[in-house]
Amino acid sequence: MIELHRIRAAGARCLRRIPLLDRWLISELIGPLLFAIASFTVVSLSVGVMFELVRKIVESGLPVLIALQVLLLRLPSFLVISFPMATLMATLLAYSRLSANSELTALRSIGVTARRMVAPALVLALVMTSLTFVFNDVIVPRTNRSAEVTLRRALGKSIATEKGKDIVYSRFGRLTGGKDGDSSKGLAQLFYAREFRKGEMRDVTVLDFSRIGFTQMLVSETAVWNESEAKWEFQRGQIVTLSPSGGTTTAEFDRYLYPLSAAPVRIAKLPKDANNMTVAEAVEAEQLLREAGDRKEARRLRVRIQEKFTLPMACLVFGLIGSSLGAKPNSRTSRSQGFGISVVLILVYYVLSFSFSSLGVKGTLPPLLAAWMPVLISFAGGWYLLRQASR
Repeated sequence: MIELHRIRAAGARCLRRIPLLDRWLISELIGPLLFAIASFTVVSLSVGVMFELVRKIVESGLPVLIALQVLLLRLPSFLVISFPMATLMATLLAYSRLSANSELTALRSIGVTARRMVAPALVLALVMTSLTFVFNDVIVPRTNRSAEVTLRRALGKSIATEKGKDIVYSRFGRLTGGKDGDSSKGLAQLFYAREFRKGEMRDVTVLDFSRIGFTQMLVSETAVWNESEAKWEFQRGQIVTLSPSGGTTTAEFDRYLYPLSAAPVRIAKLPKDANNMTVAEAVEAEQLLREAGDRKEARRLRVRIQEKFTLPMACLVFGLIGSSLGAKPNSRTSRSQGFGISVVLILVYYVLSFSFSSLGVKGTLPPLLAAWMPVLISFAGGWYLLRQASR
């Protein structure tokens, strides 16, 4: 009891160290922020998943309790979307109301600048940025996977965690057997499997170009990674070898060990959606895809990795824009007007973001620049609005 009292006392002392102006402005922001989070989350959740779950309840007989469980598991992914939008709406509404009530005018009369007024909003936006990153990187990937498994189990569909389709892996290395024993670098092996399920590759084809002039094709029904031998174990297949002279040899086998890394298994286990990956998982996936020679997919993933950081930064961007707009002298914005302005600004930002993201995926812009350009452009716009509010 004494220890709890000490903790409370220490918390109260820390709170008193915050200037009164900042405490007052933050308290004015908290209410609109919570309202905006609830509003945007309900709207996005209804459009994004609720209607689909209701359809599955009616058409597929999905139990209502399971549907509610899936809804709760999907909630964090929609909160991540709501946090930046709520930050914009909360700062715009709070500062517009203070401006309409002449409270910001009173602060200006005693020498408080617009930059000092919006500082608490930027601190709150920075907190929301950190919260968004934690949700997006730690919570959302896990809850999205759990929601998918729960839904598939309830509908009686396969929920094998190790599964994938059309697995392609290319290994580049040193090619031997050239004239005078020369060697060169190039595509050494190309691995393809139609399906990966329960630790087993099915309908596998491997093209081996490691010997210059020779092309070897290995085809088998199944293949598994043999951990003890550190090789692939192919079952029930045949090997076709084409020699430089044009001759062909064919050999059938029941079991064949082939030296190749376990990278195809790691590629098969990758989530298809980058939103279901943490930053660490996405970096590992990008390295695997780059090693496999899938440059387009690796480039797309590099853009998505950067967007793991730019999505939370939208909170800071919107906090600056919303507070700067609201802090303009004689700003009078009602709740409905604030919602409308927020929607328009959000739409403009995300259209800009999607456009630059597409340019990054296509290779027109470097991934780093493609992901961060919307943030930099929006920061420049927010800084301009803040200068206008300071006049």
